[in-house]
Amino acid sequence: MGAVQSLRAFIDGVEATWSAEDFEELVAYARDIESRRTGVYILSDDERAAIEEGIAQADRGEFATEEELAADRRRFGL
Repeated sequence: MGAVQSLRAFIDGVEATWSAEDFEELVAYARDIESRRTGVYILSDDERAAIEEGIAQADRGEFATEEELAADRRRFGL
């Protein structure tokens, strides 16, 4: 059995027991592999929506305050 057939058989075997989040994680790993191979990262729908929302917030002039930035720096040890 080839690699693709093995992957399909595996997915068929776990489809009934894995959650949607598990499959989303698997897709994220596959995207990472593909981006390493091609040098091109393809955004997920959620990532694209988050970027579009960030741009819309910036267009509206909604930016983090200095206090919020300082709190994030502390949280991440920067």
